[in-house]
Amino acid sequence: MLTWWISEVTPMAVTALLPILILPFFGIMKIEDACTPYGDKFVFLFLGGFIMALAMEKWNLHRRLALNIVHFTGTGANRIILGFMLASFLISMWISNTATALMMFPIAMSVVTLLMTDSHHYSEKGKRNFSTSLLMSIAYGSSIGGIATLVGSPPNAAMAGILQTNHNETVTFFDWMKLGFPFAVALMLITYWLMVKVIFPNKLGKFKLGKEMINAELNALGSWSKAEKRVFVVFVTTALLWMFQEKIAPLVLPLQIGDVGIGIAAGIILFFIPANDKREPLLEWKDSEKLPWGILLMFGGGMSLAKAFKQSGLIESVTHMMDHLDKSNLVFFVSILCLVGLVITALMSNLAMVNIFVPVVASLAVAAGKSPELFAIPVTIAASCDFMFPMSTPPNAIAYSSGHIKAGDMFKAGIVLNLVSFLLLTLLVWIAL
Repeated sequence: MLTWWISEVTPMAVTALLPILILPFFGIMKIEDACTPYGDKFVFLFLGGFIMALAMEKWNLHRRLALNIVHFTGTGANRIILGFMLASFLISMWISNTATALMMFPIAMSVVTLLMTDSHHYSEKGKRNFSTSLLMSIAYGSSIGGIATLVGSPPNAAMAGILQTNHNETVTFFDWMKLGFPFAVALMLITYWLMVKVIFPNKLGKFKLGKEMINAELNALGSWSKAEKRVFVVFVTTALLWMFQEKIAPLVLPLQIGDVGIGIAAGIILFFIPANDKREPLLEWKDSEKLPWGILLMFGGGMSLAKAFKQSGLIESVTHMMDHLDKSNLVFFVSILCLVGLVITALMSNLAMVNIFVPVVASLAVAAGKSPELFAIPVTIAASCDFMFPMSTPPNAIAYSSGHIKAGDMFKAGIVLNLVSFLLLTLLVWIAL
């Protein structure tokens, strides 16, 4: 499976179906047991998140929110870059980083085009650095935003599913945010500062036409429709329930539905709430054709593989082989695991990296007498910190395809940001342990 995922000889979702055939064939587990993880509760957590994101995209709510954030940040060239990065960051906390990047890039390209035709005599280097920073800030903001929440990026929920399957350890939405959100905010702010002040300084100052472009886009959207308002209410309510359910749970004790129940309830409600006076619902089943079903299969395949790791004794064998490693300094030890994760995720998809590496990391935590999540969460965060190559993540590829970014520029920025990510992960590990 690892070879197929790296070489992509077939779609990754197809590779994720292999455990159903291979594990029973080799007698590792019954076919019923191999299929069970495909219905794991974390598969449905992401399904609920996907449905909510689908409603936001259908009614253009994500575009309105993004434009308002960019409008709020100001008229300076660097402030426009901050606005696009912040918008990408906040939106990708809840919908896929790929969808966020695809939404933001046409708006950003309009701003870049205006800059190139502006009557002001900006330097060519300044214009080039602005264009590069603006487009890369969307790619990086989209990837970093996915780190902040449990539903922000597929590897996050996959890790939670692996810990539940292999160690009966539950990672809640709030458990993840306690570590993921501060890390993501810190990385985003450092990334922005490095991009505009150190790596690609533009020194353009005020950029009036960029602001005019954003205003024109907002005016084109018009006033909030009833559908947008209703999707926004569902979105905010769901986010608040996910974040504060531990405080709310005692009030509704018989309804202990957790993160998954909240996500699925939000998804179901969207099929009932009318979008307008004609009673058309916010979502219809035909809209579900746009859901990324392949990602859900990859969740299931990864967790089935993780279950086989444990049941076959492979995890115990690998853990035993690593027993000779010095664990006296746990901060150093876990930091090295994060570094290994950063290297691995450069070679394969971040979801594949988590499916392969997290089961081993979690077992090492147990062997060291620590909770599995203290090792697994930092390593999973590392899976989303690959900024160096166009093929590293879909947002990177989208940015590179614009024609305004050279591979060398992305590598120059990415290698600095990968180093910053490692240092922040080391700090995170030190705080957590």
